[in-house]
Amino acid sequence: MTDRLLADETGSAALEFITVGVLLLVPLVYLVLALGAIQEQTLGAEAAARHTARVIGQAPNATTAAAHGDAVLANTVREYGMDADAVDVQITCRPATAACPAAGSTVIVTVTTRVSLPFMPPIFGLDRIAAIPVEAQSAQKTSRLWGSS
Repeated sequence: MTDRLLADETGSAALEFITVGVLLLVPLVYLVLALGAIQEQTLGAEAAARHTARVIGQAPNATTAAAHGDAVLANTVREYGMDADAVDVQITCRPATAACPAAGSTVIVTVTTRVSLPFMPPIFGLDRIAAIPVEAQSAQKTSRLWGSS
């Protein structure tokens, strides 16, 4: 009798395929969405750091550097769909000087942001807890004659 019960599995393959398919497909789709969001924000942070450092390093003086740097940063943040409130920018110079940027120094721009995972509800702060930090850094050498014009 047990042989007959074990041999009678008609119709169960489709159900097993659907069940296993859903159990494997849903996490795989979520993983693709999460990695896509992380990649987008990583590329955005890298582009913001690179372009901001380049604009600051090539500007003729501090006023122009600040204005162009802010404009490029805002444009890059908007283009990559980043949350402007979550983006933190830090500008430092090597060697350290009283005024940054300064003539002959290397401007280092660090852009930091957090990527919220898809479909994370804001209940109990889960969207902030499950956020992944992303940081990008770029350096640009300024001219020895920077700020003299």
